Amino acid sequence: MRILGIIGLLTVILSACGPKYEGEFSFDVQPFEFINQDEEMVNSEELEGKFWVADMIFTNCETVCPPMTANMARLQEMLKEENLDVELVSFSVDPDNDTPEMLKQYALDRGGELDNWNLFTGYEFEEMKEFAVKSFKAPVDKIADSDQMIHTVYFYLVSPEGNAINRYDGRKMDEIEKIVDDIKDMM
Repeated sequence: MRILGIIGLLTVILSACGPKYEGEFSFDVQPFEFINQDEEMVNSEELEGKFWVADMIFTNCETVCPPMTANMARLQEMLKEENLDVELVSFSVDPDNDTPEMLKQYALDRGGELDNWNLFTGYEFEEMKEFAVKSFKAPVDKIADSDQMIHTVYFYLVSPEGNAINRYDGRKMDEIEKIVDDIKDMM
């Protein structure tokens, strides 16, 4: 009887800890408070308890950002079709030029809806550079004598605890489908 009591107590204690989501890695996403496309301050605490998918873009991008943003809009539609409550987050790597209005139009022009998608700006470039490395292990830099930026092409799946746990090539549709499958498997 005593053993059953101990097992029961351990079960209660361990279940109180809640689920722990595991992926390819676990990077603690740094706390943030940034301005979104609606000029509202949004902080990382507002995303706690939910899965979210993050990427890094800029509106003057001539290469990877347009298809990545279109794929984020496709991901949004797929999540909606599967009835999955997931937030989307895009961080501008060119905050000196990307205004909230520009980011909003950029997402809308590529098929996005803004009900569960925040596009952030309103910080210093150096702050984003540090945030990207600390949170996602993703370098961000300016290309010398150019208005272009170096940044990751990955979408990052962030757990409800605020840890980046998987990454996917944001340019490839099969990777976008994998995000949906991975979220479904974890819920």
